[in-house]
Amino acid sequence: MSATPPNIFAGLSLILDRMAERRDDAAWLAAQAEAPTARYLLLDATSRAFLHADRDALRWLDAAEHQRLCADVTPYLLGIAGDRPYFLLTLENDIHADALATELHARRAGLRETGLLLAADEAALFAYAKGLAHWHRETRHCAYCGSPLLVVSAGHRLHCTNAACGRMHFPRTDAAIIVIVEHEGACLLGRQSGWPPGRYSTLAGFIEPGEALEDAVRREVLEESGVRVGAVHYHSSQPWPMPASLMVGFTAVALDPTIRLRDGELEEARWFTPQQIADGIADGSFIPSPPLSVSYRLLQHWLRERAGMELDALAAARAAM
Repeated sequence: MSATPPNIFAGLSLILDRMAERRDDAAWLAAQAEAPTARYLLLDATSRAFLHADRDALRWLDAAEHQRLCADVTPYLLGIAGDRPYFLLTLENDIHADALATELHARRAGLRETGLLLAADEAALFAYAKGLAHWHRETRHCAYCGSPLLVVSAGHRLHCTNAACGRMHFPRTDAAIIVIVEHEGACLLGRQSGWPPGRYSTLAGFIEPGEALEDAVRREVLEESGVRVGAVHYHSSQPWPMPASLMVGFTAVALDPTIRLRDGELEEARWFTPQQIADGIADGSFIPSPPLSVSYRLLQHWLRERAGMELDALAAARAAM
């Protein structure tokens, strides 16, 4: 099953060729970087992007601006869309970032706050760039020998500079499952103590070594809620570079609805019928996950399939009150 509409930050392959096979071609990369069509996505030291001051759109740099304003910042290739090469520039100096924001008449904002405001392609490119930038900030020395690392392959590999080691390091993504569990017309949702009152979400957790995705679903649901899960089916996925995750979404069926909170991560877990969710949204006692997340998409899909209800419409009606 697939979510409709597509998950936020997903679908980038429909427009962007990452050009992995050309990342080690120095002459080709130089030509792309100097092309009049080239565009550069600028992130500051906290991975905030530069946006136009007067609208919700990324403030891309062209090749001339790159050379004039930050020629000392090495570009990392993101890929090519149509005939336009896209690159990432990461700034480490706050003073430089402040000066560039003034020069470009730009404002800076994070991925969480802009993910739903930007056009889908820009949001996906921002997410891609943020994940790559985070990996570079967190990976400065070889994990095997401690030697400094050299950036190669247009920013997509790091090479240990110790000749006796010489290991390659690749961008890291931490896979996590997220699941909507159902039992006899109700779905299982939980909440953490630090969340706003009334917020409930699907259950989620990181995958452990030697664990299949479906087994991770069963283990995480059991650990967090005490509910035993049987059948597990893939739904959709979402890159979630906050800082470095991939959320893999599932639907699942409980073998037994008995809830026994076990690991202390959840303050509460409950079974909700579609009508209870609709009524809760209407009176403000139920708040779903933000629409940015795959959790929202899982609940959206479940409500549509089980009761013909549209989560967007329920939320809009509440907002209009």
